[in-house]
Amino acid sequence: MITDQLIPIFSSTVAAATPLAYAAYGELVTERAGVLNLGVEGMMLVGAIAGFAVTSHTGSLALGFSAAIIAGIALSLIFAVLTLTLQTNQVATGLALTLFGVGLSAFIGKAYVGMSLDGLHRLNIPVLTDIPFVGSLLFHFDILVYGSILLLFALQWFFNRSHWGLVVRAVGESPASAHAIGYPVIRIRYLSILFGGAMSGLAGAYLSLAITPMWVEGMTAGRGWIALALVVFATWKPMRILLGAYLFGGVTILQFYGQGMGVHVPSEILSMLPYIVTIVVLVLISRNPKTILLNQPMSLGQSFYPHT
Repeated sequence: MITDQLIPIFSSTVAAATPLAYAAYGELVTERAGVLNLGVEGMMLVGAIAGFAVTSHTGSLALGFSAAIIAGIALSLIFAVLTLTLQTNQVATGLALTLFGVGLSAFIGKAYVGMSLDGLHRLNIPVLTDIPFVGSLLFHFDILVYGSILLLFALQWFFNRSHWGLVVRAVGESPASAHAIGYPVIRIRYLSILFGGAMSGLAGAYLSLAITPMWVEGMTAGRGWIALALVVFATWKPMRILLGAYLFGGVTILQFYGQGMGVHVPSEILSMLPYIVTIVVLVLISRNPKTILLNQPMSLGQSFYPHT
């Protein structure tokens, strides 16, 4: 009986955590390069509708996810041009990008409200999926769930073992020093922002093509903001991002199971739980400012002028 309940709760938790992990990975790379992009929510929504629209017309999930990634990159390119080339304020531009993404996705999505698709299927791995309990628990997810775990190890290697990972960190710590020794700071920041946009678009498409294969206006429901908080919660470390995503995903799922089991708490309060947990965690972390200061990129949110 416990097993019957544990497996669906665990599967739902991992699925709910996956878009958070992708969006937070993208923001992690962006912030490691010293750029603060608050437009994650908007990029996720545009990615969600782009992926859904393309899939509904072509019937191809691969094209849908590709379109979502391209849409995320396109939106992040606007942010990059404004903040890196035109030197606008990163915070204000990021907030404007979110508002633009919310409006654009609602406008494009009008024609798709109420439609549903045959979403991303779970893998059936020979032998492993058939193992009692363990097979259903660990080897019955879709390919993007395993992709989020592989990306974690790739980012760990990139930032700690690769030359260009160290360069990105150097740009985030001291862009002036990196520029002085010949590294293209603006180009590195452009590429980091575009990677963040691609991951946000993919995260949005996971919502509209995998978790709930349908389009609902505003379907990200604040997950972009939670992804931003996750980066701080994880103190800019990839491993902690995945653990934090599972924590917030677990809280999100528990609210649904709580409502299903008839927990005598208003559903509005249960729906608030993930956001309450986000606030509590951030408050607890903020009590020790040394933890943040020791790990936060020193130039985060600061513009860089190569010729000054």
